[in-house]
Amino acid sequence: MYCKINLQEYLVKTRCGMVSVAVIGDQDKPALVTYPDLALNHICFQGLFFSPEVNSFLLHNFCIYHISPPGHEVGAAPIGSDDLMPSVDDLADQVLEVLNFFGLGAVMCMGVTAGAYVLTLFAMKYRQRVLGLILVSPLCRAPSWTEWLLNKVMSNLLYFYGMCGVVKELLLKPFIAVSRVGPLLDERQSINVQQFLEAMNGRRDLSEGLRKLHCRSLIFVGENSPFHSEALHMTSKLDRRYSALVEVQACGSIVTEEQPHAMLIPLEYFLMGFGLYRSTLSVSRRSPLSPTCISPELLSPESMGLKLKPIKTRIS
Repeated sequence: MYCKINLQEYLVKTRCGMVSVAVIGDQDKPALVTYPDLALNHICFQGLFFSPEVNSFLLHNFCIYHISPPGHEVGAAPIGSDDLMPSVDDLADQVLEVLNFFGLGAVMCMGVTAGAYVLTLFAMKYRQRVLGLILVSPLCRAPSWTEWLLNKVMSNLLYFYGMCGVVKELLLKPFIAVSRVGPLLDERQSINVQQFLEAMNGRRDLSEGLRKLHCRSLIFVGENSPFHSEALHMTSKLDRRYSALVEVQACGSIVTEEQPHAMLIPLEYFLMGFGLYRSTLSVSRRSPLSPTCISPELLSPESMGLKLKPIKTRIS
């Protein structure tokens, strides 16, 4: 799946069933743990890791551990009716069990939407195990009545009709890069997606606990994402000394797929605060990442250390 990258798949037994973990890179390096959105797996990070500049930067510093939600890996069998249906707390606890399985201490975390919620909850429950959070179009509040009802309808459709056209349309609505994400849905077992959806539909509001979350946090959101207001709300609740927001123009929810190049410079400056860097930054003058296209606030010294500030990046 990844060019010139050795990917190893592991099945980790947890209290709530088996979890698939795709590991990329040298396991002696610090760990970067990812968690995808509903109905997706590590493929939703493929655009980010196919970008040579981002790829070389992240793999230079990290070993990547892509955690899939239960039953979301390629070729997964349907989850049995006798298996325990996990809650969001169970999913966060599974992340801890994965870390313990690999003998990992404190890790960097990167999550997309539902996966961002799971990793944020994990960071709140197990603060000593998280160095920093990189969140893409994150969720942090309980579902509204409208979302809850829509999710219930989608859950029933998944149960009775499987991954039908209506369900696909609802799942793809937040994404601009439909052509790349759409085919992935055909690989998912509908009952497995339904279980993750039910877990997310029962999520609670994390807003009050965010102020006490003192690990550094970097939030990306597309300006056209339906979760844009959610990202702004989350940013307002986080301690501004430790958090920053990057809004990406002409982008939906999965910034890792739609505008992965927009993540490079913010990631570099964010990770510099942890002593991680690349020796050279090779960006073409014609690239949208050239310094003239980046908000000056992003390039300020404050963005490189503890005093991160809300920022806005516009990529044409």
